[in-house]
Amino acid sequence: MKVPLLDLKLQYQTIKEEVMKVAEEIFESQYFILGPRVEALEKEIAEYCSSKHAVGVSSGTDALLISLMAADIGPEDKVITSTYTFFATAGSIARTGATPVFADIDPETYNISSKSISRVMDGMTGKERKKIKAIIPVHLYGQCCDMDSILEIAEKYNLIVIEDAAQAIGAEYKGRRAGSMGDFGCFSFFPSKNLGAFGDGGIVTTNSDEFFDKLRLLRVHGSHLKYYHNKVGGNFRLDALQAAIVSIKLNYLDGWTEARQANADKYRELFIDAGLDDIVNLPTEKENRHIYNQFVISLKEKRDDLRMFLTDAGIGTEIYYPVPMHLQDCFSNLNYRKGDFPVGEYAALHTLALPVYPELSYEQQTYLVERIKEFYS
Repeated sequence: MKVPLLDLKLQYQTIKEEVMKVAEEIFESQYFILGPRVEALEKEIAEYCSSKHAVGVSSGTDALLISLMAADIGPEDKVITSTYTFFATAGSIARTGATPVFADIDPETYNISSKSISRVMDGMTGKERKKIKAIIPVHLYGQCCDMDSILEIAEKYNLIVIEDAAQAIGAEYKGRRAGSMGDFGCFSFFPSKNLGAFGDGGIVTTNSDEFFDKLRLLRVHGSHLKYYHNKVGGNFRLDALQAAIVSIKLNYLDGWTEARQANADKYRELFIDAGLDDIVNLPTEKENRHIYNQFVISLKEKRDDLRMFLTDAGIGTEIYYPVPMHLQDCFSNLNYRKGDFPVGEYAALHTLALPVYPELSYEQQTYLVERIKEFYS
């Protein structure tokens, strides 16, 4: 039996007619960049994420970058973020000329640990602390960070909060939607995301009128009036076709999320029934709406051997992420060492993502768990 990590073809078949219809309309209009399709999506996402504003951009990475730019983060500044995340989080900080400062993660959720953030801040001199301008908490795998504690730290030190919600659209923390709690919320429409486009795309949410205006300015080379530039921005525009496709998919998102949550529940039953709970640590749901962009297990031993075994059995898996940020070669100048963030380092060596997409069948899940039981037997 084949069990791919993700099967977007199945999803496409359910929306194909709508997609082809709107694509033809856009092709006939020849209106491809920004415009009414993007404006419509911005309003829909703002409402969905319980935010006042949303600004469509070219990717999730550019959502982070433009937010940092709108917050005037640059050389001499420092930004705290998780060591255990996709590279774009830390890379966007570095691209502004600022320096990423890493913190460790919570061992149960893999989200940035507020206790680690506090330890990082407490370990600095007053002069060093003044250089910290922002925190980027990453809502990893579809579950929100401990935002009350993070917002408390941000208020104490007067820091901007940029939520990296690339994997967490619709996730909630104490009834509040991801992207609505900080100064900015950054989302990705990469095709593999729960709400994916047919190419790159992203969006930034904010409740600030001032930041909304700056984001829109920076999105088009720092210009509101063509050829007249108030700031140095970039080409961060979202195209109309991607916006239209995301708008179509947004109508189905809650149903797809419920299917992912149901698949997560089935996995729990199957792993427990298989007697694997002493070998496999299953995802912890700490918050009231985990959307399961990924279903990530932690294995006490032989993670890489198991992955090879599952690949041979036709089962797709992925390692998110094999190298923490503080150990990446490009950040060697920051002088972090192995052992600095032990929880993130352990996760990099022991976690494995299993398929959890909405169309995954119970038979496929059963087959997968049986193969894991076979391996450890």
